[in-house]
Amino acid sequence: MTKQLLDSSAQGAASRGNEFWRSLEELAQTPTFEEWLGREFPQGAAEMRDPASRRSFLKLMGASLALASLTGCQFAIKPPPRTIVPYVRQPELVIPGKSLFYATAVMQQGYALGLLAESHEGRPTKIEGNPEHPSSLGATDIFAQASILTMYDPDRSTGVLKSGQPSTWQDFVTTATAALAAEQGTQGAGVRILTETITSPTLTADLRKMLQAFPSARWYQYEPLARDGASGGARLAFGKDAHPVYDFTRADVVVSLDSDFLANGAGSVRYAHDFADRRRVRKEKPNSNRLYVAEPTPTPTGSLADHRLPVRASLIESLARAIAQSLGAAGVAAGAALSEKETKWVAAVAKDLQANTGKSLVVVGDGQPGIVHALAHVINQTLGNVGATVTYLEPLDANPAIQLDSIKALADEMRAGQVRFLLMLGGNPVYNAPADLDFAGALGQVPVSIHQSLYVDETSSVASWHVNATHYLEQWGDGRAHDGTATIVQPLIAPLYDGKSASDIVNTLLGAPDAAGYNALVNFWRGQGGTGDFDKAWFQILHDGVVKTAPATATTVSVSTDFAAQAPAAPAQDLELVFRPDPSIGDGFYANNGWLQELPKPITKLSWDNAAYISPATAKELGVVTSDLVELSFGGKTVNAAVLIVPGQAEKTIVAHLGYGRSKAGRTAAAAGGFNAYSLRTTAAPYFGGGLQVRKLEQRYPLAVAQLHFALEGRKEDIVPTGTLDEFLKNEEFLHEEKHHEIISLFPNYEYKGYAWGLSIDLNVCTGCNVCTIACQAENNIAIVGKNEVILGRELQWIRLDQYFGGDENDPQIYTQPMMCQHCENAPCEIVCPVAATSHDSEGLNVMTYNRCVGTKYCSNNCPYKVRRFNFLQYSDETTKSLKLGRNPDVTVRSRGVMEKCTYCVQRISEARIDAEKSDRRIQDGEIVTACQQACPTQAIVFGDINDANAEVTKLKAEPLTFTVLDILNTRPRTSYMARLRNENPELGGAEQKTE
Repeated sequence: MTKQLLDSSAQGAASRGNEFWRSLEELAQTPTFEEWLGREFPQGAAEMRDPASRRSFLKLMGASLALASLTGCQFAIKPPPRTIVPYVRQPELVIPGKSLFYATAVMQQGYALGLLAESHEGRPTKIEGNPEHPSSLGATDIFAQASILTMYDPDRSTGVLKSGQPSTWQDFVTTATAALAAEQGTQGAGVRILTETITSPTLTADLRKMLQAFPSARWYQYEPLARDGASGGARLAFGKDAHPVYDFTRADVVVSLDSDFLANGAGSVRYAHDFADRRRVRKEKPNSNRLYVAEPTPTPTGSLADHRLPVRASLIESLARAIAQSLGAAGVAAGAALSEKETKWVAAVAKDLQANTGKSLVVVGDGQPGIVHALAHVINQTLGNVGATVTYLEPLDANPAIQLDSIKALADEMRAGQVRFLLMLGGNPVYNAPADLDFAGALGQVPVSIHQSLYVDETSSVASWHVNATHYLEQWGDGRAHDGTATIVQPLIAPLYDGKSASDIVNTLLGAPDAAGYNALVNFWRGQGGTGDFDKAWFQILHDGVVKTAPATATTVSVSTDFAAQAPAAPAQDLELVFRPDPSIGDGFYANNGWLQELPKPITKLSWDNAAYISPATAKELGVVTSDLVELSFGGKTVNAAVLIVPGQAEKTIVAHLGYGRSKAGRTAAAAGGFNAYSLRTTAAPYFGGGLQVRKLEQRYPLAVAQLHFALEGRKEDIVPTGTLDEFLKNEEFLHEEKHHEIISLFPNYEYKGYAWGLSIDLNVCTGCNVCTIACQAENNIAIVGKNEVILGRELQWIRLDQYFGGDENDPQIYTQPMMCQHCENAPCEIVCPVAATSHDSEGLNVMTYNRCVGTKYCSNNCPYKVRRFNFLQYSDETTKSLKLGRNPDVTVRSRGVMEKCTYCVQRISEARIDAEKSDRRIQDGEIVTACQQACPTQAIVFGDINDANAEVTKLKAEPLTFTVLDILNTRPRTSYMARLRNENPELGGAEQKTE
C-alpha cells in the first residue's frame, strides 16, 4: 500500500500537469479519496454505521418528525432552572444588553499584544485587537482570540495546594514567609527565582526589590520558545544584546531563513499587516514585494512565498553564508556544499537583494542558532538596511540571558543542593525543560518550591506549593510590545477563583501585600516623572492601553564578522529531527483549549494531535504512509509517533511539534492525542539535530485530518485562479479571458433598494493563519465536537481554510482559500429545504431559522461549496456554569439537530442598523466589521454594502483580479475573491503556469 500510494501519486503529478490537488490521496486517486468524493459525509458519519434498511429509515424518520417541535427550541423538553436577580443599584457604565470595550493586553513569549476586550454586564466575552497598539493595529492572532476560553476553563486551578493537598493562601504566606526569612542570614544565597520572559516594567521593579532584599539570590528566566537564537546572534555580531524591529512597509524584497514571521513570534501580527500593505495588487497600484523563503517544513509564510525552497534546518546556515559571500561580506567562510537547485536559488536571491539595497530585509526564525541570526545582521548591514528596514533597541527583556543556559544552571544548582527556596512564577519547566536536565528530579531536592500557574500542571504536581494564578483578564499589569511600546494590562473581571498574580506573590513575600496589583502599577508609573496632572494622564493611558510617553531606548550597533571566519560543521547526512512550536497550541500552554485543539493546523489540516511530519520522498524510502506508527529514537530517548506525509517538506527531515503528550493539563488535553516531543529535546539539540532513528511499528494510529473534508465534489474550475504579476501587468484581464459563462434566466434580478451586503477576500495577502476561524468561533458560540467526531467529518467551524497544492508533491505551490457561506443570490440550499428554514432576506443574506430546521440535511447536500454544518449531537455544553459566562449573548446557542453556517455576523449588522435608525441615517461604510474581518492581521477580508458605490468592498469587487467560486453554476455568490499572483524572479522561473 505504501509503495502503491507514493508511486501512483508521483505518476498522478506527472500526468495531471498543473491541476490542483488537496491531498496525496487525491493526487493518487486512491480508494479512500474516491469514497470521500462519492459521499457528502464519510463512511461512519451516519448515526448508524451499517447501511440503513427501509425499516430503520422509517423508524428514524418517525422519531425525527415526533421530536421536530422539541429540537427547534433547545430547552423545550426541560428548561434549566434560572434565578433572576435585578440590580438594587445598577453599577456605573453597565447597560444591560449593551457591550463595552476596555483596553488591555496579553503577554506572548514575554511581549505585549494590545487588545480590546468586550464586556457584557461585567463579563468579558470577546477579544479584539487594539487599533491604538503598534503590535496589533486592531487585529489579533489565534492565541489572543482563544484566550477568552482559557479564562472560563472549568479545569483551571481553584485554590492553593500544599504537596498536592488543598490548603489556604494564608497558610502559604505563613510558611513561605518563614522559609524566606530563614535565608536572610546568607543574604538569600539559597533563594532562586524562575520566571518566563518578562518585559513588564512594574513586575521587574518588584523582582528587583526582592533581589535587593536578598542580594545573593538569583533570578533566572526560561521558556521553551525563548528568542535565544536572536539574543545569541546579536552578541556574536555586535558584541552586545540588541532587539531588532523590522519595517516591512519599506522592503521590496524579503528573504526568510526558516522564519514564519507572518504567523509566529513577537510582532507577527504587526509584521503580517505591514507585509500585506506591500503585497496587495490593485489596478491603480499594480506592484508587489517579493518573498523568498527557505524552510524545512511548510508554514503560512512559506505558502505565500514567490519562491520557496524546502531545505533541511541544518543547511540554513550554509545558505546564509553563501548569500553573505555573494554580497561581498568580508570575513565570512563558506558553508557546506549546496545542491545545484540551492546554488541557483542563492544566486538569484543575492542578485535581487543587491538590486534593492536599503529596500530589502533578511529575517531568521527563532528555531535557528545564533550564528544564522548573526549572519543575517551582517547581510542587512552590507545591504544598507540598518536604519531603513531594520532598527535596533536596547533589550526589552528585563533579565537578558541565553535562557537555555539559565535553566541548565538552575538545574545544576538544585542537584548540588544550593537551592533551598525556589519561586517559580508561571512556566512549566518539569514538562518543557530539555529532557537531559531531568528538571523534575532536580526540583525534588529543593526543600521549599513554589509554583504559580493557571493549572495544576506537571510542575505544580512536583512542587511543594502550588498557587493558582490569575488570568490576564483578571489582573493589573504592564509589558513591552515588540517595538518597546509600554502597554497596560487591566482586568475585565474579578478573579474567578481568587487567584494571585505574580505581583501579589512577590509583594506579599516582601511583607507589603497592599503594594501589589493596581497599587504597584500606578505607583511605578507615577514615579516615572513627567509633568502635568498624573491622574488625568493615567485615565488616558487606561483608555488607550499604551504609555506613549515611555518609548523603548534605541541603540546603535557595529557589525563584526570575526565570528564567521571559522567554517561551520558539516550538516548531518542522516535523518534530521526538527522541533517546532505547534501551530495551534504553541508550546503546550493552550493544550486544554478546545477551540485551538480542534482548529485544523495550517497546510496539513491536522487537529487534536501532533505527528511526525515527513516528506513524500522520505516516506517512500522508509516505507511508511500517513497514520503508520513509528518509533523515533533521538538523544537516547524514544517516543512513538504517527506519520503524516506533508507535501513540500524537506527531504530527510522529520518535524515534531511541541506541546502534546501532556500528563497534567485538564480534560480537553487528556482527550487529545499526540506524543511528548519535549522528551526528545536536549540542551545539545534544542531546535534540530541529526542522528534520528526511525523504526516502523506494525500499528496504525487514527489522525483527525480534515484535508479531504468538504471537498467541492472534485470540481476544479474557478476554484483558485492564479497567475504571475508579470502576466497581470501585460494584461489585467488574463484571468478572465477564457471564462465566458453566459447566464440566461427566466426571472429578472431582484432589486435591493436598501442594503446589499457583500464580502471580498484577497488571496494575495491571506496567510492561512486561522485567526478568522477562531474569531468566528468565539463570536458565534460555535461548539467543538472532539477528535472522534472530527474524524467522522462532523466539525462545526463556520470558516474552513481550503488548502490546494499545485505541481510536484515534494516542492509544490501552496494556496489557501478561506471558505464560508457564500450567501448566493441563487442559493441552491434554499429551494430544497422542505420547511423554509433557510431563506433569503431583503438585504441579500442567506439566513437560517434555527427553530424551524428539522435536520434533513438537504441544504448541505445541495450546497456546491459544502459550507453548512449539521449538529449531529449535543455538542454545546449547557451545564458548566463558567463556560456559559463566556458566550456571546447576541448569538443563539444551537442545539442538536439543526443546520448552521456563516451569517456574515448578522448580529453585528442588526446592532449597526439599530444605531443608524436611532440617528435617522444610513449605515456608514466600515461601521460593520465582521468577526473574521476584524481579527485578520493582513486585512484580507473586507465587508460592506455593495449598493454603496463608494464602499471599499464595492471597489474591490470591480478590480480585475476579482472572481467568484463556481460562478459557472449561476449561484451568484455575495462573497468574492481576489486571485493569487506570484511575483516571480525570472532567473528562477515559475514552478507552474497560470492555473484556472
